[in-house]
Amino acid sequence: MISDQLVVVLQGLQDEMELLPINLANRPSWYKEKVNPRNQVPALEHNKQVIGESLDLLYYLDVHFGGPKLLPDDPAKKEFSNELVKYSVDFIKDMYTACTAKEDVEKKLSLPFDYLENALSKFEDGPFFLGEFSMVDMVYAPFIERFHIFLLDVMKYDLTSGRPRLSTWFEEINKLDFYTQTKCDPQQALKIFKERFSVMKLPLPLSLVDNMFISPGAELILLVSCYCQVK
Repeated sequence: MISDQLVVVLQGLQDEMELLPINLANRPSWYKEKVNPRNQVPALEHNKQVIGESLDLLYYLDVHFGGPKLLPDDPAKKEFSNELVKYSVDFIKDMYTACTAKEDVEKKLSLPFDYLENALSKFEDGPFFLGEFSMVDMVYAPFIERFHIFLLDVMKYDLTSGRPRLSTWFEEINKLDFYTQTKCDPQQALKIFKERFSVMKLPLPLSLVDNMFISPGAELILLVSCYCQVK
């Protein structure tokens, strides 16, 4: 998953973590040599162990560190959480396919957002996917945020229109300080999406999608991710 998910969590653990940005276009040699032989990001070093993959890191952080719990104890919510996290891969594929489609674009765009709208009706004890804020919201938030910016500007398509639950979810998640502090600049996100969709006729490879993160306050628009060390 996209590295922003990890950054959202780390925003609440910054006293315990050291965050080192990694430029994906020019990864430092020490990273492959000393951290991850596969040269993949993000990564977390803890107790002389390196953990990779954003979702694996989220699970690890939830178990080993403090802060709000991201995984539900309720069996029904845990099962639905796994279902939604698994669907997130198809969601990304469907969105990139829709944005590069030649016909039936609105129909193709509607399907993944209708799925999320329906998913938000599963639990009524809060505005988020599992009622209370959880890992599931973290998984989807960066994608929905950026697609909302892009679709509204380029295609005049409002993903919240006709979807009251998704609209409420969008409003509520943007009230969370630890999320809003990690958001990328809207104009930077829009520029990157415009550039990519204008030069690529096919959906972006997931290897590129997985590693897309805009560094807050960056002077250049770069593909970066992060390497974390426990202090």
